[in-house]
Amino acid sequence: MAAVSEIQSRCVIWFGHPLVAERAALAAAGWQVRNVDPLNAQAVGLRARDQLVGMIDLRQIPAAALGAVQEWIQQHDHLPLLAVLPGGISSPPPSWQPLLDACPHRYVMPQDLAGLVDHLQRHDQDTTTAADSPAQRLIGGSPALLATRASLFKFAPVELPVLVTGETGTGKELAAHALHAMSARAAHPFMAVNCGAIPANLVQSELFGHERGAFTGAAQRRLGLFESANGGTVFLDEVGDLPLDAQTSLLRVLQEGTIERVGSSQPLRVDVRVLAATHVDLEQAVAQGRFRRDLFYRLNVLRLAMPALRERSGDVLVLAEHFLRQFRARHPGRARGFSSCARQAMQRFDWPGNVRELLNRVQRAAIVADGELIEPSDLDLVATLPAAARALLQDAREQVERELLMQALREHEFNVSACARHMQVSRVTVYRLCRKHQVELPALR
Repeated sequence: MAAVSEIQSRCVIWFGHPLVAERAALAAAGWQVRNVDPLNAQAVGLRARDQLVGMIDLRQIPAAALGAVQEWIQQHDHLPLLAVLPGGISSPPPSWQPLLDACPHRYVMPQDLAGLVDHLQRHDQDTTTAADSPAQRLIGGSPALLATRASLFKFAPVELPVLVTGETGTGKELAAHALHAMSARAAHPFMAVNCGAIPANLVQSELFGHERGAFTGAAQRRLGLFESANGGTVFLDEVGDLPLDAQTSLLRVLQEGTIERVGSSQPLRVDVRVLAATHVDLEQAVAQGRFRRDLFYRLNVLRLAMPALRERSGDVLVLAEHFLRQFRARHPGRARGFSSCARQAMQRFDWPGNVRELLNRVQRAAIVADGELIEPSDLDLVATLPAAARALLQDAREQVERELLMQALREHEFNVSACARHMQVSRVTVYRLCRKHQVELPALR
């Protein structure tokens, strides 16, 4: 069995009670929160293996508890301390000064919540903790995504299977990578496979390997995915597509920690953590006899539900700007941002393909956009605009078209042939545009 290191826990000792949003943001950054009654500060117990930060919430600490908190701070002077101040106070009362002197950093909450979380993340990077921030690769700050990130930090250190569920394009493989990178197995292999992409007759060989001569074409022994990932993590994407015989072999891995290569009856011990993902309803597949019930229960120990993009309020624009920055770093072009109409269109769209669809549309728009700002048409989202917005957009385009036509006609003294050559269109097109925009050529001439 491969040796794995212990993951250090990260904990905020909060004297008071954080708001729901504050607790959620800290959990999404990997910090557990322990509430402490300021009047009973001496009852706080500390575990040596934890990475600890003290939070002195002066919004809530009553005057009668200031002395108890100060005494606790003096007894734990090795602990980094931060102060949370209420807004609207120009000068703190003198009774707070001893506590403020012990806290090198101060935050006015909830306005400074992002700064507080950023400080804790930088504080974490300055220490030798194995819990880096791969969860931050899941871009966004919506409540749904914060809950997902918090679950990642909870599940990553635990040596149990995780079933990642969610619609296509929600980032299930990205979450699996984060679970591995944040676990004690991070230094060992991460092996991923799409179960639905392997021919049914090769699944056993791909996952568990085969012996020489096991079947036609097996000229030599081959290690399977599980042996290659020994000590690390195996990610089985679309696990619901596994044939029943492969499901039986996978159940043996989860129950006994052993595999058998195709063509061999000798069990081999492997040390892997299994992560699985599916966009289908496995409970329904079990009811229909397409998926083993006992395997489902083995895989569904911990469940990580990836939210659909339409459920992540506010994340669409954050993701779109992130994808555009990434694309511009690799492929410099004219497009540097999104117009207000494009932003409205993206926010109104349902995104059935989720984050993957957004990525693809942004990259395509960055290529086809003619101006510095990406428009709804570049994203193929014109149809998603409300009728009033579509009418305004169409009016603006027609106004520009008429102005360009009139400018070309004036420059060529209303000579249709010369105007057509200048605009690189046919004379028929010029006459059609004149009729469309009610330009009376004889009168103008």
